[in-house]
Amino acid sequence: MIKLDDRDLKILSILQKEGRITKAALAEKIALSPTPCWERLKRLEAEGIIEAYEAKISLHSFGPIEIILMQAELESHRSEDFETFEKAVQDIPEIVECWAVGGGVDYFLKFMTKDVDTYQRLVDRMLNDRIGLRRYYSYVVTKAVKDTPSPPVPDQLDI
Repeated sequence: MIKLDDRDLKILSILQKEGRITKAALAEKIALSPTPCWERLKRLEAEGIIEAYEAKISLHSFGPIEIILMQAELESHRSEDFETFEKAVQDIPEIVECWAVGGGVDYFLKFMTKDVDTYQRLVDRMLNDRIGLRRYYSYVVTKAVKDTPSPPVPDQLDI
């Protein structure tokens, strides 16, 4: 486990909100000179704590978008069946998130398509491709109540 001090955590928290902040402004916000701040930033990147710098794009600017959540069960529960399904999911760009879960269901998936019909044709193709999908339930998202692109840094969680 990597040891992070208060300044490291503050750097992470600031970058989550202001990913395009200049190094000088970041250094000022954490009360460090630019060189030590830059060294901390490079260490956080090298240790894999900072995975990427990204832009949050408003997909609705390109036209209507449907977000659909799927609860999925596989036909069989052998390790190769999970591998087959997970590999297939990687090759479907409309599936933007997928989580393997425990309990009465195997996966939760998040789809982004232009409409529900496009989603259903995609699911039909998944069924025809025999990737192991046995049963699924679809939930059309009617509005986003909270959409946090990154989890809070550990000091913001009640752990």
